Amino acid sequence: MDFDYPNALRFKCIKCAKCCGDTTEKTRHILLLREEAEKIAKATQQPVSVFAVAIADKSPYAFEMRKTARDGKCVFLADNRCSIYTLRPLVCRFYPFELKPNKARRHTFSYTDECSGVNMGEQLDEAFFRKLFQLACDKLGEPEKKVKEKKITGKTDKGALSAAHGLRHAGN
Repeated sequence: MDFDYPNALRFKCIKCAKCCGDTTEKTRHILLLREEAEKIAKATQQPVSVFAVAIADKSPYAFEMRKTARDGKCVFLADNRCSIYTLRPLVCRFYPFELKPNKARRHTFSYTDECSGVNMGEQLDEAFFRKLFQLACDKLGEPEKKVKEKKITGKTDKGALSAAHGLRHAGN
């Protein structure tokens, strides 16, 4: 596993649920892998079509989570808490981070300053990012191969994440 990650970054989820839906500045696109949608459907005893819409142009993702008409939040957000937390999609597990392959055949983690939990809590180390990288490999199958080909993003919007942060290298 070969990747760069933000240097001296602190992060702690403050459970504000900003990442769980639209804001005045951004429209969120909470994407799901087919396997994730099927697991959620089984656990909630609902057809996938109740909570997600099929998409065709966002491979490896197959669905986009529906949001409430009232506030544009994920349909599984209740009282600012995720009701499917143990089954939450890869993009939710990644937020506020993004993993992109680069031209040097490595990967780069970046993050969004939009998240209120950035620069709070304990400093993240290589082990934290290694676990996140492994999660992406596990969810996508065929460790490394698919991750090298796909961008994995926890930013559930269409905007670019900030890449102007200091990076450290981790590799085998």
